[in-house]
Amino acid sequence: MPPIPLLLSAGEASGDMYAARLATALKQRLDVDLFGMGGQQMRAAGVEIIADYSEVSVVGITEVFKRLPSLLRAMRHLVQEAHLRKPPLAILTDFPGFHLRLARKLRPQGIRNVYYICPQFWAWRPWRVNLVRRRFAEALCIFHFEEKFYSDAGVPVKFIGHPLVGNVKTTLTRELFCEKYGLQHAGPMITVLPGSRRGEIAHHLPVLVDGLRAIRQRIAVPPQIVVAVAPGLDPARMAKTFPEDWHVCFLTNDTYNALAAADLAIVSSGTATVETALLGKPMIVFYRLSPLTARLAKPLVKTKFFSMVNLIAGHAVVPELIQDDFTPQRLASEAESLLSGSRSGNPRVSQMRRGLEEVQKLLGPPGAVDRAADEIVQLLPADRSNAK
Repeated sequence: MPPIPLLLSAGEASGDMYAARLATALKQRLDVDLFGMGGQQMRAAGVEIIADYSEVSVVGITEVFKRLPSLLRAMRHLVQEAHLRKPPLAILTDFPGFHLRLARKLRPQGIRNVYYICPQFWAWRPWRVNLVRRRFAEALCIFHFEEKFYSDAGVPVKFIGHPLVGNVKTTLTRELFCEKYGLQHAGPMITVLPGSRRGEIAHHLPVLVDGLRAIRQRIAVPPQIVVAVAPGLDPARMAKTFPEDWHVCFLTNDTYNALAAADLAIVSSGTATVETALLGKPMIVFYRLSPLTARLAKPLVKTKFFSMVNLIAGHAVVPELIQDDFTPQRLASEAESLLSGSRSGNPRVSQMRRGLEEVQKLLGPPGAVDRAADEIVQLLPADRSNAK
């Protein structure tokens, strides 16, 4: 029996990571030929990349127009390949602006769509959940509160837990991390995760640099600064934004060790905040869009909080500096509060750590990717299944 063709698609760095892990799990269960849109991690997991997500990844409403030709080209290639290969399922990872349209084009070909990592429609334009009901055979959600939201809208849904649980692990102690990167063992350390998209970096870096300058002025012992650079971004180009005499450490592919070694993490809102929470690391969450996008988006946002950590907990666990609140002064003030301590410790940090433990429990048990793979195998027609 020939391999089963399956379309697997992701449109950003976190989706590429999740989809790559799913690809590995599916290959363990089935003889499959995986193709679709993704990046380095999906390619390494054996997925044939028809369109690279780096060409289409975008955040914001107005920013989409700049990438429209690339988005249309990727859509066309995926639909053409699906028509040629005739996969029984298309497994689409988040990235709703693109994937909702792709699902609409695939359905007339007899392809059933599965949403792996459901879009956060409960927070942003919730009426789009009706499109999921019409275009998807099943939705696999990773947050406990999403299951009710999708189920109430009539979407066949299953809570699988968060794929990061059990996978966020460190390999170095702080001492070994410092030795590896030529850092001092003593003194405060701040790890910065500025974002995974070029547009985010453009909005974030100037404020981060000014904020870190203010932090260095406020704290008696200037903190060492580590910047974890996302895949596909250029550390050398990023380094030009920082003063040379700060001796900032830029690293790639070692984010978890960089977070674990830090006394404080300053993190762009997104998947990275969940990773930081799983490591129990005190953090400040920030995010900034273009002013026009922010104005257009504000009436559409339906949640009290912006960061995933606070959304999961249902209350404020970590400080959020979003849009106009993301200023060098606010960043320095929050960092000073979290880095200050005494013999009895820092009560604010202790409270935050308790909140992060609560979040960890709400993310579900390990094994989310395996549960997703098992569910997808069950969705295959009996005559197309070749389970190992």
